Order: sequence, then structure tokens, then C-alpha cells
Amino acid sequence: MKHILIALLLAASAPSVSAQSIGTWRNYLAYSEITDVQQAGNTLFVLASGGLYSYNTADRSITTYDKTNALSDCGITHIAWSQAAKRLAIIYGNGNIDLMERDGATTNLPDYYNYSTTLDKTILGIDVSGTHAYLSTNFGLVDVNMADAEVTGAYNLGFRVDYVYTEGNKIYAASSTNGTYSAQMTANLLDPASWTYTAPYTPRQKTIDPELLAVTQTLKPGGPKRNYFGFMRFINGRLYTCAGVQSTDIPGTIQILDGGEWNVYPEDGISQQTGVNYQNIWCLDVDPTDTTHVFAGGRNGLYEYRSGRFTAYHGYQNSPIERYNGRSVEYQIVGSVKFDDAGNLWLLNSQAPTQSIIELTADGQWISHEKPELMKVETEVNGKNNMNSLAGMKHLMTDSRGLMWFVNDNWVVPSFYAYQPSTDALASFIPEVNQNGTPIASFYNARCIDEDLDGNIWVGTNVGPIMLEASQITSDNPVYTQVIVPRNDGTDYGDYLLSGIDITALAVDGAGRKWMGTAGTGVYLISEDNMTQVEHFTTDNSPLLSDNIQSIAINDVTGEVFFGTTAGLCSYMGDATQPADEMTKDNVYAYPNPVRPDYTGPITVTGLTLNADVKITTSNGVLVAEGRSTGGTFTWDGCDLDGRRVASGVYMVQTATSSGDKGTVCKIAVVN
Repeated sequence: MKHILIALLLAASAPSVSAQSIGTWRNYLAYSEITDVQQAGNTLFVLASGGLYSYNTADRSITTYDKTNALSDCGITHIAWSQAAKRLAIIYGNGNIDLMERDGATTNLPDYYNYSTTLDKTILGIDVSGTHAYLSTNFGLVDVNMADAEVTGAYNLGFRVDYVYTEGNKIYAASSTNGTYSAQMTANLLDPASWTYTAPYTPRQKTIDPELLAVTQTLKPGGPKRNYFGFMRFINGRLYTCAGVQSTDIPGTIQILDGGEWNVYPEDGISQQTGVNYQNIWCLDVDPTDTTHVFAGGRNGLYEYRSGRFTAYHGYQNSPIERYNGRSVEYQIVGSVKFDDAGNLWLLNSQAPTQSIIELTADGQWISHEKPELMKVETEVNGKNNMNSLAGMKHLMTDSRGLMWFVNDNWVVPSFYAYQPSTDALASFIPEVNQNGTPIASFYNARCIDEDLDGNIWVGTNVGPIMLEASQITSDNPVYTQVIVPRNDGTDYGDYLLSGIDITALAVDGAGRKWMGTAGTGVYLISEDNMTQVEHFTTDNSPLLSDNIQSIAINDVTGEVFFGTTAGLCSYMGDATQPADEMTKDNVYAYPNPVRPDYTGPITVTGLTLNADVKITTSNGVLVAEGRSTGGTFTWDGCDLDGRRVASGVYMVQTATSSGDKGTVCKIAVVN
């Protein structure tokens, strides 16, 4: 058998590829801010940035835990180890509970999370006594038996409990609002009358053991610095990210994923240099003529970086960028930035008295492109009318025609626009009725925008996706399409695609399929012809971190789809890559290769042209599988035409273009 295996490996002659399998998930969570450390023998469990990892002091290994490998949820608020039960209690912000053993085995206790009540279920803290974990809440306390893995009681005392402790045969509930109450452990703790006032409240400061903290502060579990990914762009093989959130004061957070390593732009001293708070970075782009040169815009102006270092600030004092109402320096709103191929930077200045579209040329010259279509009358409290540019201009992107598109994500003028830099012409699109003449009801927000492979423009709105067909872009009276999906129930009825669903993020993959992120209902993958829902990922049916999606970016080379959520960053390895221009022996290969006995996932062939014809045969020409590529990728389940696992051997992958021209051949070794 050993000689057969060696022969198969040599026969495959495929490139050595280490790739994530199609259909698998990854989390990219922060572990930078340590809030608790629990010791369990030679294992230290560390709660950091809402995530969990462990450190083995004996072999110095670090293990991170998330929804892909152990945990049932994300956003951890408290942890506590019970030596008696030999388990770690893990408490999530939504009230979900996990119990983890030292080896990482986890039991989920969803009872409290699923418990329906009008009471405030927020868990304020956790205290362990023996095998029991007592959870302090705003209504009382919850008793979790960690040994039996069950919630044994929820005691409504009618007041806030800050911490719990036991002494002898009594349990004490310390309340910062009502003092300290106690009860006999054998009493009916469900009855508030069993609890009696015992003493005034004594504050307790929960601290981390200094020695344990010192150890964990030297560890490097990896990951980004913060879980803020409201804006993402995949450029030059790197994932560029920033907070992208326009409603809260988030520290300026620019993080780049390059391979498996994170590069976090330094933040110290920037506020002192600029005179404005370094907060709320909403967008960024990379100079195509110098990949070390990055611009980022946000609430307080425009920031320039070289090789990851802050080099210049551009605001109302040294550029055409204007302040909101000409007043606060904290509102010099740059909602979007985008480079053109020549290295000129374009930016959108929202809520500005005169400015809207601004250009910074490659040689450093500022040019204002003021557009009356982007101005609106705004009434101040004192009744004075004044003009400001649209409040929610964002998501600049360049299409295949060289047009620069952006949306106005604001209820006053929900709209989107196409700007032609070469002619300085601006086209406005304000959808009111669809292709059937039916009013687009309750349309208040144009959230995001992208172009599909046919040149159509897709806009994510609060009432679902709207499509502007390529033929309508130059029309004086453009038709806005809400795609109708037939019900296929024997009637002629159909429904609007994702009707009424708030689409917050859009991306088109290499096969022309549309990934759509939503506010509250997860992620949808829609087929290239728009008629089929290929996937619908939620927190309930997948490792997706949150059902609230803020951004989507795709690595077209690998097919990895990144989701920036309100709970952090995760990804799904999709089955579509950017199609190749031609198929050659150098770019067509399969992985994993060889396919080993313990592997049961899909076998991927990549480097194909769009809609390539693929046939997989035995070495003597017997057909075992066939189909067409998805973008530049084809997947095979390792089975023959009858659904049976193929035998050990070398299998030939034969390809042809969609027009019938012969492609290349590669080999796959299967070992059972």
C-alpha cells in the first residue's frame, strides 16, 4: 500500500496547496483588551475583547475559541471557573450560557436566553460557590448548577443584585440600590419573603490576579485590535478595513489583514496633531500608483497615511472640505473616498454648505466639483433656511464604464448617483416606482451599491434590492427593477426579491451571484439569474457572528467572503472565484491533492474560465463527474455518477471553455 500511495502522489504532480475548504467558516476576532483571567490547573482561560482563549502554562500553547470550534455564541461578558464542577461558565451579553471543560468540550444552556419575560435579563456578574454559578441581574439572581449543566432557578427579588456570595448555610445578594439581603439555602428562594435585609451594601471591586494578568499580557493570541468592520475593501490581496459606523464615537480603527497577519495603524498622537478627535473612520482607499499610500475619511476630515503611518490631515483649514453648517470642527464629514486609475483621489463631503464632490489630484491639487443636485435646503431651529450637501453620501465605487457611483443613505433624499469624471456630469436616480409602475413603498434609505457581471447596478435599500439595468443608465426616464421571483406553485404569481428586507451590504462574486447582508436577518446569496436563493446564513444555522451585517468583501482569488458584523469579522469560503482569462497548466489545479482517506469535503478545481465545461474521468477515460464552473471554480464531491465514493487512483480533470475550445488537464490523486 505504501508503494501505491507514493505512486499516486507522484502521478498527481499538482502544486502544493494549503487552502481553506469550500463551505467552511473562519472568525477573525480581537483578543486585545483583557477583562478576566480564570485559572484551571495549568490552564488559564482569558476573556479579552469579548472573546475567549486559553493558555497552557505547561506546553505554552494558545487556543482560541469561537463559533467555528467550540462556542455557541459570541460577545462574552463574564467567565468563572468552578473547581468542584471542573467547568468554566461562559456568559454572553444576550443571556446565553456555555459550560466549557478544560479540553474545550462545551455544553450549551439556552434556557435563560430563551426565557420570555418583561424583566431586564442583563447579567451583571457571576460568582461561583462549589458547583453553582450565581448570576447577578437587574431583577435578582439566577442559579446555574455547573455540575449537572442546568439552570436550577431564577429568583426575582424585585431589585438589582450586584454580586452574590455564600457563607455557611446562607446565600447573600448584595444590591447597590437596596442593600444586602440573605436567605437560608434550604429556603424557598423563589419566594421574595424568604430574603431578609441583612446589612448595608458594601461595594466590591472585582480584580484580576496580578500574576495571572502579567502572564497573559505577554501572550499573542493573534487577531485584530478591535471588532469594528463596518467598511471593508479587498485590494491587492489584502483586506483593508475600518469602523465604517456613522452613529457612535468609535476610536479611529484601521486594520489590514495581509495573509494571516494583522497590521493595525497607530493611533496615538493623531488627535493632538490635528486638533480634532481621531474617531469614526468611515471609509478608505489605496493609491493604485503607490500601494503604501492610503487615504481614510470620516466624521472629522481626511487622513493620509504612508507605510501604515499617519502623515497628513486635510480639513477645512487646508482643503476645500467644509464643516457642517460652517461651525463644528468635529463634523467635517468625508463619507467616502475612491482613487481613480491615475491616482487622483475623489471624496464626498456631506452636510457641507457648498461642497459635495471634491478631487485631490495625483500632483496634490484640490478641485471642487460642486453639484446643485447634491444640495438640499436645511432648516435650523431658529427658522433660518440654509443649504447643505446631502447627509448620507457614501460607498463610492467605479463601474466597468468608468462611472463613479454612490448612494445617499438618508431618508430626506433616498437616492443614488452616477458621476462621470471625464465630463464632470452627474446623473441622479431617485426611485419612486418600479418596472410595473407600482410605487416603491416605504423606501427611505439607499444603503449600498455594486455592479454585476452584466453591467447592471444593484442598490441595497431598506425595502430590498433595486436594480438599474445597464440599458437604463443613460435614459432620461430610467426604469427601476424590483426583480420578481416566480412562486412556481402553478400560478403566475411572483414576489419581489427579498421584499421588505433591509439590505445593508452588497457584493458580487466571480460567478455573478449577489451576496446581500441585512439588518437583522443575516446574509443571502442570490443566483446569477436572480431567481434562486442559494444560501441564507443566520446566527441560528451557521457560525455567522451576528445577523446584523455592516459590510461584505470578497477575495476573488480564493473565493473567501468576509462579513463585517456588529459582533466582529467572520468569513465563509465560497465556491466562486474570479474567472481566468484562459486555462493553462500553470493556473489550473485541484486541492486538496492528494485527497486523503480522512477527507470528506469538496474537492476544488480552480483557475477556470467563466462557465468552463469540466469532466472528471478515470485514468482509462471512464467519466465519473461533470459540470460547469462557478466563476473560476468547480467542485467535486469525490463520488461517481451513481453517488458512490470513487476508488483510490489518479483522476483526470479535463476542461473546455464555454465556447467549446479545449482547455487544460490536471490530475487528482484519491487515496482511500
